[in-house]
Amino acid sequence: MSRRRIGFWYRLAAVIAKPPLVVLFKRDWRGTEHIPAEGGFITAVNHNSYLDPLSYAHYQYNTGRVPRFLAKAGLFKSGFVGTMLRNTGQIPVYRETTDALDAFRSAVDAIERGECVAFYPEGTLTRDPEMWPMAGKTGAARVALLTKAPVIPVAQWGANLAMPPYAKENKLRLWPRKTLIVQAGPPVDLSRFHDLEPTPDVLRAATEEIMAAITRLLEEIRGEKAPDEPYDHRKARLEQRRKAAQGKAGTGAAAAKDRTAATGGTTGEGEK
Repeated sequence: MSRRRIGFWYRLAAVIAKPPLVVLFKRDWRGTEHIPAEGGFITAVNHNSYLDPLSYAHYQYNTGRVPRFLAKAGLFKSGFVGTMLRNTGQIPVYRETTDALDAFRSAVDAIERGECVAFYPEGTLTRDPEMWPMAGKTGAARVALLTKAPVIPVAQWGANLAMPPYAKENKLRLWPRKTLIVQAGPPVDLSRFHDLEPTPDVLRAATEEIMAAITRLLEEIRGEKAPDEPYDHRKARLEQRRKAAQGKAGTGAAAAKDRTAATGGTTGEGEK
């Protein structure tokens, strides 16, 4: 099968979600010609707001090639959320597996059935202070190199202005009316990696190619230049911990010095 039908449940979700999006926001859809008409493919999308999955899904739904999002496998088990995820064809990720590729087995199967699988390579909302894409995780590259499916970079901007990430109060800022900009680009050329063993270095290099393509699109949307090095949240946390440890060590040394001065230079063993 080269292409799967949208289906009743996905159409029902669109009927519910699209009207408020149309009323509350303006839209600027770009690059829809890069969305493949047939066959399985991957979209790699930046993530800067809790609202932007709806913005991106609206964009892609309008192309006739609906995205299948990745979600934790546990969410599929029960309740209304599980029912909607299962019936709209979303993709479970088995994080508990010890095999990195096995975690994405359903994504591979979906692509081979002719689906579009949407990856948020950053893995979470961007932590970059200026809202640029962060360094990506390797899941999208891993699946792309296994399936050799096209990887379509997608950049979006505007949802973050209506619902900023990590705001103290996640309230919608609907006025003035925001424009949701979504732009797809041509497939990322990963051909030089296709005959290589997917080592960590190869996966990291392929991921950097994907993230660079997304960033270039966002630069075009914003009319600005991104930093030369993408923000790496893991490295930033390690640096924060290092500084915190140094601060504690410095505090401890200062406290010991104060104690020594207070006891007239003794070491705490008492006078002899």
